[in-house]
Amino acid sequence: MRAYESSRWSKAAAIAGILLLQPLQAGAGESAPRPTNLQLHGFATQGVVVTDKNNFFGPSSDRPSFQFIELGLNASLRPRPDTLIAGQVISRRAGGERSDAQPAIDYLLVDRQMHAGPDGHWGIRLGRAKNPFGLFNETRDVAFTRPGILLPQSIYFDRTRSLALSSDGLAVYAERNLPAGDVRMHLGVGRPQTGEDLEWVAMGSKQPGSFRGKTSVIGQALYEHDGGRIVAALSAADTGARFRSGPGGPGNVEFSFTPWILSLQYNAEQWSLTGEYARRPSSLTGFDAPFRDFDVTGESAYLEYSRRLNHEWTWRVRYDVLYADHNDRSGQRFAQATGLPAHTRFAKDWSTGVQWQVNPNLMLAAEYHRVDGTGWLPGPDNPDPTSTSRRWDMLLGQMSLRF
Repeated sequence: MRAYESSRWSKAAAIAGILLLQPLQAGAGESAPRPTNLQLHGFATQGVVVTDKNNFFGPSSDRPSFQFIELGLNASLRPRPDTLIAGQVISRRAGGERSDAQPAIDYLLVDRQMHAGPDGHWGIRLGRAKNPFGLFNETRDVAFTRPGILLPQSIYFDRTRSLALSSDGLAVYAERNLPAGDVRMHLGVGRPQTGEDLEWVAMGSKQPGSFRGKTSVIGQALYEHDGGRIVAALSAADTGARFRSGPGGPGNVEFSFTPWILSLQYNAEQWSLTGEYARRPSSLTGFDAPFRDFDVTGESAYLEYSRRLNHEWTWRVRYDVLYADHNDRSGQRFAQATGLPAHTRFAKDWSTGVQWQVNPNLMLAAEYHRVDGTGWLPGPDNPDPTSTSRRWDMLLGQMSLRF
């Protein structure tokens, strides 16, 4: 099976390479843009987290935690007008050990535009690219593009970010300009990234062995009306991973995840209203102890109002809700079956915050969360779920730089 998959990906890469070398078909009467020089950009974010109970991104319930750090360096180059080569290296620490912040390739791709004209364009991307989940996944690590210090955790999990973050493979994208608005399509096939965060969520702790992403399909259709005044998108994926157990491990486990996300946003001159809803069918099978297998459908949504007070200050308020199993929203059946707290199966989060754009390259932010439930608490920060508290408060601060 592995040899077959390797051969299949080699053929896909070869075909994509041939396509990338074909000349661009520019629209009638339209000249292709000139190549641009090498561009380098970067960002750095330092956060602080304080909680009254439970821990988030470090021992935040004992003392202010400064274990929330994001560093990134990206580069892009156009060797020819229709071809873009881009990549980013990122170092991110969100609690855990300092070794967790080792630099890693966030994305590295070749983008070849196959056709461009007044009515739209289409192209191909090859390499490691960000997955188009929802409205914010592709730029989630850049603080200047996030609505708040934390994205809505019911949709954009930080505790299981690796599987949704990016994939190695091939993607086709297209944009069509219509009188009623712009339509953008994206369809990708590849292997998603996996990390220890998936083991904590799927198995409850770090286990002997490791996950490896399976060949997956990810797509998104997005519509923009009136220059982005109205934005609507539908994102979907058929993805998963295989766990190859080591000695003393839980068995060779198959993880399947087939989420879809509906996104809506309205942007006025001084305010925006954003909402997203997700259904998240997932299953885990193949444990040596079959009673650990599961097949559930999670459900989550948020609604956020943001107000641009002036050119420098933005205020927002958000309600965010997560259910691990839409058939057991209270978690009571889970608690009776496992003896674990029911509140680990849901989270209801009211939050409010402000962002101050001091200048184009410096931003300060602060936000407060009042949470009922621990459904998205990071496992490594809270290894014993029975010692967590259902209701808890969190205060965050953040300073972000970019160049």
